[in-house]
Amino acid sequence: MTTVPSVSYSITVRLEVPAGSSAVSSLTAAVEEASGLVTALDVTASGHDRIQVDVTCAATSSVHADELVAALRSVPGVVIGKVSDRTFLVHLGGKIEVKSKVPIRNRDDLSLIYTPGVARVSQAIVANPEDARRLTIKRNAVAVVTDGSAVLGLGNVGATAALPVMEGKAALFKRFADIDAFPICLGTQDTDTIVEIVRCLAPTFAGINLEDISAPRCFEIEARLRTVLDIPVFHDDQHGTAIVVLASLINALKVVGKDIGSIRIAMAGAGAAGHAIAQLLYSAGVRDLVAADVNGVIHPERAELEEIPTWYLEHSNPRGVTGTLRDAVAGADVFIGVSAPNILTAADVESMADDAIVFALANPEPEIQPQEAARHATVVATGRSDYPNQINNVLAFPGVFRGLLDAHSRSVTPEMLIAAARALAGTVGDEEINPAYIIPSVFHPGIAETVATAVRESVETIRKVADETGEIPAVPV
Repeated sequence: MTTVPSVSYSITVRLEVPAGSSAVSSLTAAVEEASGLVTALDVTASGHDRIQVDVTCAATSSVHADELVAALRSVPGVVIGKVSDRTFLVHLGGKIEVKSKVPIRNRDDLSLIYTPGVARVSQAIVANPEDARRLTIKRNAVAVVTDGSAVLGLGNVGATAALPVMEGKAALFKRFADIDAFPICLGTQDTDTIVEIVRCLAPTFAGINLEDISAPRCFEIEARLRTVLDIPVFHDDQHGTAIVVLASLINALKVVGKDIGSIRIAMAGAGAAGHAIAQLLYSAGVRDLVAADVNGVIHPERAELEEIPTWYLEHSNPRGVTGTLRDAVAGADVFIGVSAPNILTAADVESMADDAIVFALANPEPEIQPQEAARHATVVATGRSDYPNQINNVLAFPGVFRGLLDAHSRSVTPEMLIAAARALAGTVGDEEINPAYIIPSVFHPGIAETVATAVRESVETIRKVADETGEIPAVPV
């Protein structure tokens, strides 16, 4: 539950009040006294004695929204009419649709689009399957696949309840990268079944975006799909987050004047996002990363290692730190949290190195409140939109897929992810970077195009080197 009024809990109340100079101001006062925020107030009808008013206000929760309605009802002379939840209104009937790109006006159009003309196109694809990218929706289509087992902030809500989230993801693909994305919510959480279903669906798509699948199953599903499919498979909860974290870190290090190869990083959370972040940071040059989960710092002698990816045991914690998250944080230059709310204290941040960087990314409540972290850290970022430096996957995945699709890529590699992160970091000019601005807004113009260009060029470079040497190039550091 958010602690400040948010548009996510915005309501519009249609009501009537007596006509008079004080009627409208009394409505605003009532909402403010109930700790709400009036964002719009429109007179929609008027008579000699009474006026009709639509009051739009932001609340902190659904319960608080009910309290705001009660506060308005208590104003003398008010008669409450319809109350609309603006979030639910946006979702009525779904948020996406399919439209024909060509007119169907007469028999000739029908013959070209469907039978008998379409048979010639099908036969051409039989002769050359690659023509599917040129002659069908495949060239610009991405499947957004989930089983609803790990929906952000909600947990295991299942396939049907995950559909509004996947619709939203598809809408973002279209808005930011003009990609036709389709929500695919699977009524199973069996790993083998998911892999087989996606394998069978793949001919329709040029890319697969896995979303909100619980760890550690998500690791196996992604790995297996990458071996059986000839199109890129990208788990946004992992790689999208990792790209934006790396981009933010690149710019944060510019603020504090530190080098990525010499910093110490303490990480809270070893799930899907944490694993991908750690791997990408390592590929980008980080060599001292200590990760902790609910059972403490990850090291080879620790118990409860069954579900910990072996990567951590082979590549992290070079100094052999043991104990709790607090032990990992002490002396660290950077804290990255992808775990749980309120697990870090101001005293923990104070124990970090000078000019500390704190990325508290748990949503909706971060590992430490930003204002607390800022008492001792130089740069603070969160996953929330109501604080500076929002680390948001929307900054990455539209451009990444645009680049992958344009390049006809068959895979996703660390080189491509690092290229995307560096391009994203570069959208903030050196003259613009400061502690409160290390990463741009999702509405900053040209982000998706910039990221797409970097990914496309990375794909082309990898292809060229592979063609010339038969080897995949190393990640540039």
